[in-house]
Amino acid sequence: MQNPILSDFSTEFYTDRLYIRMPKPGDGKAVYAAIQASKVELKKWLPFAQKDQTAEEVEANVREAHAAFLKRTDLRMHIFHRETGELLGLTGLHRIDWDVPKFEIGYWLDSRKTGQGYITEAVEGLTKFAFSELGANRIEVQCDAKNVRSRAIPARLGFTLEGVHCNDSVAVDGDELRDTCIFAKVR
Repeated sequence: MQNPILSDFSTEFYTDRLYIRMPKPGDGKAVYAAIQASKVELKKWLPFAQKDQTAEEVEANVREAHAAFLKRTDLRMHIFHRETGELLGLTGLHRIDWDVPKFEIGYWLDSRKTGQGYITEAVEGLTKFAFSELGANRIEVQCDAKNVRSRAIPARLGFTLEGVHCNDSVAVDGDELRDTCIFAKVR
């Protein structure tokens, strides 16, 4: 297989309502605002939300994500409203195995924007991007079994629930053991 860092592919794409692109320096302010507005909801499910971050720390993280995208080690992408340009949330292709190739999709949405189908549209677009642009043979979505809203996304998009890993992780907001659902789409 060719060295992934030499792979040329688009750093952005559009869906009906969304503009999805790699993170860029300067995005931190909008990402910070979305995190602040969504802290209560994100804290239940995501490790990064356990610690209060400054705007500077978020901008540094955006720049690290930009570098990781260029190195092809992690492909985080930011979701914007196509017409207004407003940041809606984040998604991306993580835990990459370029030999297969396979990817895991992650996502979160600014809680002020939930219930409008944006994440479903973004994950559908990212799935198509991974299959067509990156030659994916396998795409996974993993989520806490108790995260009903997150579980609904891959189910709605025709991903197969391949299994549930029981007592697979510790809840990010406590010490309770949690189960992890593994959804996948294959070529």
